[in-house]
Amino acid sequence: MTEVKNESKAKPKQNTSLQPSVKHCTIEIDGIEIFYREAGSSDAPVVLLPHGYPSSSFQFRNFMPVLADCWHLIAPDYPGFGYSSTPDRARFSYTFDGYADFLERFTAAMKLTQYTLYLHDYGSQIGLRLAMKAPERVVALIIQNGDIYEDELGPKYKDLKDYWAHPTSKGREKLGRAVSEEGFRDEFVGEVSEHLIERISPDLWKLSWSLMQSQRREIAIGLMEGLQENLEWFPKYQAYLREYQPPTLIIWGPHDGYMPEGAARAYLRDVPHAELHLLDGGHWLLETHLTEVSALVRDFLSRIDKRENL
Repeated sequence: MTEVKNESKAKPKQNTSLQPSVKHCTIEIDGIEIFYREAGSSDAPVVLLPHGYPSSSFQFRNFMPVLADCWHLIAPDYPGFGYSSTPDRARFSYTFDGYADFLERFTAAMKLTQYTLYLHDYGSQIGLRLAMKAPERVVALIIQNGDIYEDELGPKYKDLKDYWAHPTSKGREKLGRAVSEEGFRDEFVGEVSEHLIERISPDLWKLSWSLMQSQRREIAIGLMEGLQENLEWFPKYQAYLREYQPPTLIIWGPHDGYMPEGAARAYLRDVPHAELHLLDGGHWLLETHLTEVSALVRDFLSRIDKRENL
C-alpha cells in the first residue's frame, strides 16, 4: 500500500531518550585511509549511509545519534571526500563504478553481511550499484532525493545536458564554476524556502569547500561529466527494484531543482508498495526536517525489524 503524507500530518513517535554519541574512526582499505562515522551497538541491525555531493559523512552527523539506540549506523567518507585520503588515479577509479567497488570493499572490511541502505544524491547511484552486487544483503531501502528516472530529471539538469550534448572546454569551465564555495552554498540553500535557510548550517558548504583542494576539484568535475554515463544505469536500477521489491521508504523534499516531486513518485512504477512521504523541504532534509525524517525512519525500521524476527 502506498502512503503519501506531508509534514502537517501526524508523525510516528520519535525516541526522546539520551542520544548515544557518534564515533569517528579510520580504517585502511587497499592501502587507502578511510574515515567513517559510527553510532550504535555492533549487534544492532545495520543502516549504511553513503553520502551525497558535495558533502561527506558530515551530512549524517545529526541523524546518526537519533537512531543509534536501536540501530548500528555507519557512514564512510569516499576517497577524495571528507576526511578520507585522496589517492592518485593509478590507485583509485574516481567514477561511480569505482565508488561502488569501494563501498563493497568497505562493507567487507567492516564485516557487514546485511544492511538497510540510505540512498541520497550520489549515494543513491553508488548504493544501488552495491545493492545489485549483493541483493541478498539488502534488508530495506530508504530513498531521500536520489534520482534514477531520466524522464523526471529537474530543470537544473539543463547545464549538464547541454554540456553532455556539446562537450567543450568552455562548457567544462562552466561546470567547474559550480565547484566553488559559492557553488556549494547554492547546492545547500539555493532552493529552500526563506524560513528554512536559517536551519542549514554554513558548516556544510564551508567545510566541504575547505577540503576541496585541486585534485579533489577535478574529481568533482569528473563526476559531473560521469553523470551522463550514469544515465545508462537508470534502467538497471529500475530492473533491480522490479525484480527484488525491497521494502522501501521514500522521503522526499520536492523543492529540488534536480529532483522534483515527480522523481519521487516515479519510484512507485517499480516498487508500487513503497511508502512515499513528501515533506515541505528541499534536497537536504536532514538539515531542515531532521525530526520528521528520523521519526519516519524509526517507524519504518521498527516494522522491518519485527518482520525480520518473525
